[in-house]
Amino acid sequence: MSYDPSAFPPFAVTVDLVVLTVRRHALCALAVRRGEPPFQGRWALPGGFVRADEDLSQAAARELAEETGLRVHDPAAPAQADGAHLEQLATYGDPKRDPRMRVVSVAHLALAPDLPAPRAGGDASNARWAQVDELLQQAGYGRGDEPVVPLAFDHARILADGVERARSKIEYSSLATAFCPPEFTVGELRRVYEAVWGVALDPRNFHRKVTGTPGFLVPTGGTTTRQGGRPAQLFRAGGATLLNPPMLRPEV
Repeated sequence: MSYDPSAFPPFAVTVDLVVLTVRRHALCALAVRRGEPPFQGRWALPGGFVRADEDLSQAAARELAEETGLRVHDPAAPAQADGAHLEQLATYGDPKRDPRMRVVSVAHLALAPDLPAPRAGGDASNARWAQVDELLQQAGYGRGDEPVVPLAFDHARILADGVERARSKIEYSSLATAFCPPEFTVGELRRVYEAVWGVALDPRNFHRKVTGTPGFLVPTGGTTTRQGGRPAQLFRAGGATLLNPPMLRPEV
């Protein structure tokens, strides 16, 4: 029996991006205000439809570049200032998640150091970095007494899943360094953990753990005073991808 495509209902595939960064010691996500229906005027995660000539990773990389100007960082290459960590997060296929038609979204998680103000692109009328806690609020008021309404589509769920992925992965992997510039201090790395986990960490214990974990950090031989006070030693990410022992998240 030959295959008949018309026997199956058509559906579209999109990529949605959970783009996380640390700004002013807080975990922030990129949000765009939709300029077109559906959910016109609502905040959403950046993303778009997968084109016919690209695979999922290419579509995610294209959307990331269009929304942030970032390129996907090659783990085998040296760290770069405009590079971002990008990984597939999960697939979302509720039949009613998009009122236009059946749309399956393959979400991706992107992490990068402190990023500049974003620019809106595509069907977005505005874009901004917003604290994750604010975006996940279901009621109340946000920045500038703006009423908080849920993110468009199922993007609150996608964002929550992305944040939890980041929080759990920095326990056992070197992923936290993706939030740091190519050279960073232990104090800057600690503030990444504090922002992502939402807890305060003891500086001495943290310093001992990260410098004592094989392959996690490599001294560059340089120092910096950008944090003020005495010169602080600079490090770069080591070759380790898994941390042994892991950096366990404190219970709150």
